Amino acid sequence: MKIAFDVDVIRDLGITKMVHQVADWGYKYIEQSPHPQINPFYKHPKAGREIMTEYKNALKATGVEISSFIVVYRWSGPDELRRQAAVKNWKRMIEIAVEMGVQVINTELSGNPNEPEICEEMFYRSMEELLPIVEREGIRIEIQSHPWDFCELNNETADIVKSFRSENVKYVYSVPHTFFYDKGKGDVKSMLEYVGEDLSHVLIADTMNHTKHCRYIVNPPGVDAAVHQHVGVGEGEVDFTTLFKTLREMDFANRTYKVGGDAIIASALFGYPEKMKYQAVETREMIERELLGK
Repeated sequence: MKIAFDVDVIRDLGITKMVHQVADWGYKYIEQSPHPQINPFYKHPKAGREIMTEYKNALKATGVEISSFIVVYRWSGPDELRRQAAVKNWKRMIEIAVEMGVQVINTELSGNPNEPEICEEMFYRSMEELLPIVEREGIRIEIQSHPWDFCELNNETADIVKSFRSENVKYVYSVPHTFFYDKGKGDVKSMLEYVGEDLSHVLIADTMNHTKHCRYIVNPPGVDAAVHQHVGVGEGEVDFTTLFKTLREMDFANRTYKVGGDAIIASALFGYPEKMKYQAVETREMIERELLGK
């Protein structure tokens, strides 16, 4: 199992300092979330030679590796021209992953909840074009459902993943999305078990249950938006005792896949960079203690 740190919260440090900071916190792997100089949200990848050379040098100097890239593109539409552009973005990002020796790309469905049927159709259209490429290049695409997406539910998204029957397509369970995944129940055990062997990646952060009265107050009432958090473990309402117990029962720490190798668990704490100097280390130590017995 690879224990990674999602660097979104420290991306403003610059490439070299970012990598060295992750190493200083004791992580051996980076989950490279969207970065304006590498893989920006929704736009074409920007990873030029200079940036990639700097990144490679920083990795070599620290011994840190990239476990996975995160990309977010409009590959589920609902606009067809944007879907086509997203597929082009994907193709370039696959090339960058191959160049960097990264076999895992973590992504979202990135559709529109107001047009779920169209978005699902467009998602499958995109996958029809991309799956032969990722199979040829030996890339593992891992898919998560996300708040305000054409599918927010854990089990339904797992069914989408399973429908490909491909070793190159697996599932990401994002813990801070838990209460979106089953409409506020937070039953992590049943959801993880439903995904089963297709669970290859877990994102660790806490969140409040947005379905509870006044957990969040958004004005004007009824606005078409989704609100969630990625805060430190214990600062929200996710049942982490059951979560880690279930992952141990599933032997998640020892999972290895035909494509992309070991399972990944990533610290995905956002919003409070001032807390990272202790939360990043505490989260890594908690994962090691709960899943590796350290």
